Amino acid sequence: DIIAPELVGYDVADQTGIDQLMIQLDGTQNKGKLGANAMLAVSMAVAKAAAEEAALPLFRYIGGTNAKTLPVPMMNILNGGAHADNKIDFQEFMVMPVGATSFSEGLRWGVEIFHALKTVLKKKGYSTNVGDEGGFAPNIGSNEEAIDTVMEAINAAGYKAGSEIFIAMDAANSELFKDGKYVFHKSDGKSLSSDELVKFWENWANQYPIVSIEDGMAEDDWEGWKALTQAIGSKVQLVGDDLFVTNVNRLSQGIERSIANGLLVKVNQIGTVTETIDAVSMAQNAGYNTIMSHRSGETEDTTIADLAVALNCGQIKTGSASRTDRMAKYNQLIRIEELLGASAYYPGNKLKFGK
Repeated sequence: DIIAPELVGYDVADQTGIDQLMIQLDGTQNKGKLGANAMLAVSMAVAKAAAEEAALPLFRYIGGTNAKTLPVPMMNILNGGAHADNKIDFQEFMVMPVGATSFSEGLRWGVEIFHALKTVLKKKGYSTNVGDEGGFAPNIGSNEEAIDTVMEAINAAGYKAGSEIFIAMDAANSELFKDGKYVFHKSDGKSLSSDELVKFWENWANQYPIVSIEDGMAEDDWEGWKALTQAIGSKVQLVGDDLFVTNVNRLSQGIERSIANGLLVKVNQIGTVTETIDAVSMAQNAGYNTIMSHRSGETEDTTIADLAVALNCGQIKTGSASRTDRMAKYNQLIRIEELLGASAYYPGNKLKFGK
């Protein structure tokens, strides 16, 4: 009733004009009037219609001839935190097939590790039900046991952790932050200061092949983020999700203060295709890595797969190797890789995680 009448007469090729029109119609800082999901649905429909009209695949229409980088997947295989009913404080343990030579090979490695993890969990007598994002959510007793179990699965699948496969974490630590302290309320109840948590991450990054930590500190603990970035930012990718919420204002503050070195890109947080492109450009120009991301509640829409390639993100986070809402994105990336043929580029071990 509000958006449709205003769009009459617009050319679908005018993505910026249409997105700008919706931003003006909404008139709020946080898309509070029209809602980011309504605006995004229109924005993506416009991009898809224009791509059809131009007889181009979506990634090529948005990204131009330069769009050929397939993303390294961050595959969420083990869940804790708010996503699971167990004693693991951190939300996601992911594997990254950095040593693979193509996207499809990397995906196969990830799938094999996911299945190996199922076998490992069964042997230990744990449940193999999957959570929202398709990862296993067994009743494991501690954070250490969780990451050790992931290491076991990598070895069981026949891969080398630390050269072929690396680990990425989404700690979602805003959930643990209470009255200036980080409380590990699911595992041992330990309470850590920001400095102690930085030390914790430093130890884990030395002990395990961790190349990426998302939301390692709480979203408003800017001092903690600064300390974490100074401590391990030169060798570990520190990704702001809750920290930046794909918002260019928060991102520019982070860049100014040299906080974090990676941006998680969630299109429905920002609300339009144009603003997504702007946020990714801002991050990439500042030397930050960009990771295209799904949400915990997903559909089978595959637009983020095309966007990851269109914007040369180099990494994608879209769940595990189960559930059709997650697999749909992986299948689309395989199609794009086939379409690109010899010109497809998989960054693999050329990815730089620290800054």
